[in-house]
Amino acid sequence: MTILPTDSTIDIDRALGFAIPARSARGRIVRLGPALTQVLDAHAYPPAIEALLAEALVLAALVGSTLKDSDGQLTMQTRSESGVVQLLVCDYRGGELRGYVQYDADKLAEAPEQPTLFALFGKGYLAITFDLATTGERYQGIVPLDGDTLAEAAQSYFVQSEQIPSMVRVGMARAADGALVAGGLFLQHLPEGEDGRERLHTRLDHPEWEHVAALGQTMGADELADPALPLETLVWRLFNEEDDVRVLASTPLARGCRCTAAHIASVLAKFPVEERRDMADENGLIHVDCAFCSIKFPVAAEDVPA
Repeated sequence: MTILPTDSTIDIDRALGFAIPARSARGRIVRLGPALTQVLDAHAYPPAIEALLAEALVLAALVGSTLKDSDGQLTMQTRSESGVVQLLVCDYRGGELRGYVQYDADKLAEAPEQPTLFALFGKGYLAITFDLATTGERYQGIVPLDGDTLAEAAQSYFVQSEQIPSMVRVGMARAADGALVAGGLFLQHLPEGEDGRERLHTRLDHPEWEHVAALGQTMGADELADPALPLETLVWRLFNEEDDVRVLASTPLARGCRCTAAHIASVLAKFPVEERRDMADENGLIHVDCAFCSIKFPVAAEDVPA
């Protein structure tokens, strides 16, 4: 993993969209720094788990920032039957990211220093869920955790569940102070034309996509995670020979957990009064832990609204 100089702070915590109309392709490029550090510092995970969650948060930012519904939410969740990682959850909403991992410390101690995806999950699954606030719709796809990385599993999701040719790449590096910087690239080939025409994936070949994917494969992990390189520069490096590359909206990214005392009280209000009394300690306080930010919220049972 690359060690970055301490003064590389130019372009970070941002997602940038772009489109290549002549190739029927679109893309998204992301880089996380301080926002990623804030999520990770709340948990003090060992390096292998820290890197896994960092990759998941980059993927959530790449896919979530494509949502046209500004109040919509993307959630990524993994499940394992017998692996080191029992549960990984992260989500994206309105430019805000959060996530956490539940893992077996004893199994992790027996794993290699840089465990494979199979060593971490065994037989595992990745679920990607989209919740659209404007329509109330929810849809989900589930794929096996195959391949060497979470990025490969996410790529399989779009190929299998969405049936859209896609490419996902993620790169990580550490600053001199040990903080992780992570970046990602997401490319997709889009269906052509109006409703009723065949989708591109049904064709035996689609040279426009093969060209875009070949260029995307040249993007180095070190470039994705180097904050000294503006995201626009990376797009230009990949596609400067194209006649028309359109830069789309840029989205600032931040760590954001939606747990507040008021929100937790509203959740507790859904329980019967008797159950809330059973939850309370001798001082009449119900202690609620937020798995995302590792903050404990004491709520007085008598203050929970009816």
